Amino acid sequence: MNQFKAWIDEHFKGDPLIWGIVILLSLFSILVVYSATGSLAYKYAGGNTEVYLFRHSFLVFVSLVVMWFAHKIPYRNYALYARLAMYLSIPLLLFTYMFGSNINEANRWLTIPLINQAFQPSDLAKLALIAALAAMLASKQNNIKDFKNTFVPIIIAIGVICLLIALANMSTAILLLLTCLLIMFVGRVPVKYLAMVVMVGMLGLTAAVFLGQRGETFFSRIEAFMDEEEVPFQAEQSYIAIATGGVTGKGPGNSEQRNSLPHPYSDFIYAIIIEEYGLVGGASVLFLYLALLYRGMRIVANSNKAFGGLLSAGLSFALVIQALVNMAVAVGLGPITGLPLPLLSMGGTSLVFTGISLGIILSVSRGDHQDEEVGSVTATNKSRLKTA
Repeated sequence: MNQFKAWIDEHFKGDPLIWGIVILLSLFSILVVYSATGSLAYKYAGGNTEVYLFRHSFLVFVSLVVMWFAHKIPYRNYALYARLAMYLSIPLLLFTYMFGSNINEANRWLTIPLINQAFQPSDLAKLALIAALAAMLASKQNNIKDFKNTFVPIIIAIGVICLLIALANMSTAILLLLTCLLIMFVGRVPVKYLAMVVMVGMLGLTAAVFLGQRGETFFSRIEAFMDEEEVPFQAEQSYIAIATGGVTGKGPGNSEQRNSLPHPYSDFIYAIIIEEYGLVGGASVLFLYLALLYRGMRIVANSNKAFGGLLSAGLSFALVIQALVNMAVAVGLGPITGLPLPLLSMGGTSLVFTGISLGIILSVSRGDHQDEEVGSVTATNKSRLKTA
């Protein structure tokens, strides 16, 4: 038993509660996705429900492996990786917008040659921008009020990436802009500069609404949400699932709305969770995400380096805000967005990028802990030298 604990401590470093939360949500994801993909299996897999079970389980496993590798890399290295990834994501976003796969009237996907796996470059761009923004703010903490050298490069990076994403994916761009504002607030950027980012962001998103592919959908979803007389079909089916779930739910695999609710395995998976596991299950999932945010903020508070703190804050905000928005849509507190529930929704490369984000957060907590140990050892050696 002691040897097993020692092996765990050696190979799985970083915040243990984050490890526990991620593993719990990943296992729960396999159960819920297996239940929610029944109609999908009958439509595309000849009724073989195990196809999506094994596929999703494999992708969850891959995301956990990627998270493990990401947490082993010293987080300081991500400052360089982020800038390279951000520069790479700009032509990828442009290429996707012009030549990507058109799904739901938007070019968001590129197919990776050889493995024939589609991915959204916006996932890469979002992760890269958050990490690059943390690096830029950390390197300019002594000159944070310098408009030309500090603020201009930041606002250009945010404006370009958010605009390119908004052309085909408005909801992701809005959440990314909000995340960037929170990182800048934590990074001590003056309020007047934050107001300028909001103004530039609003102008860019407005331009994307009229020039991009999702302008009509954006307006129609806002109008549908504001309409008090008619409820959209997706929202109506989601409300039925939630209302019939009760306190304890119908039980695993007993969902009825999965057969009529569009995308019950991704966009509206939270409604299926409440239908099958009730208010208890829905509240437990919400609690786990809030606990993840709390642990991410604890890492920020305990971090002894500006880059590590800002990086952990940005990635924690991005994951949890997206989760809260997804849950809010399911219960009728926001317009339909099409955003998946991180760690729980069925996905492909989105699960992998979520694993990378969590691995980086764990790398920050692991790196700062090692710094404390090194500092403690150094202080002890100095004390011994003085004594000698």
